[in-house]
Amino acid sequence: MDKKDAFAERKRAQEEDYFRKREAELVEKMRRKTELERQRQLLAETTGITDEKALQQLQDWGYKPDTIPLLYIAPLLQVAWAEGNVSGGERDLILEAARSHSIAEGSPAYAELSLWLNVRPSEDFLEKSLRLLKLLMQQLPMESRVMQKRELIANCTKVAEATGSLMGFISASKRVSKEERHTLTRIVQELEEI
Repeated sequence: MDKKDAFAERKRAQEEDYFRKREAELVEKMRRKTELERQRQLLAETTGITDEKALQQLQDWGYKPDTIPLLYIAPLLQVAWAEGNVSGGERDLILEAARSHSIAEGSPAYAELSLWLNVRPSEDFLEKSLRLLKLLMQQLPMESRVMQKRELIANCTKVAEATGSLMGFISASKRVSKEERHTLTRIVQELEEI
């Protein structure tokens, strides 16, 4: 085989390799797209949300059908992190609320929540989660919506009041910091719109 033939053979092998890799990339891209569409369909079934933009936002922020209950916990985290850290009492109340929303220890939602309790989610993420929660709650019948809203506000208030007092001598209203009060007010105003 002369140099010209060897060069042509090598070039052909490189082209074939390139097209094989390109084809594999396209197949993987199609597989991911199909999986994302399947997950979006499951999100729609789980939440009752039909708005494609809202479903896309849920996906973009990492929510999956098994982590949707975390939307009800995100506002509590927002209050807990208002002062820059989560106290032991706040953590206990948040975990209690998580259990009431069927977030079991060892589940993907619990793992995500554990991360959020140790590393503060961005304010943008928490605000968007609150807006997504509003969309979710708007899918509920009015009676359930009102009940969920009351429960959420009560839980947020409990978290705000959970910061330690001096041997129980300080009233709950004085224990709530300015930052927590501000965060609570924003959450209540946001929820009043539903």
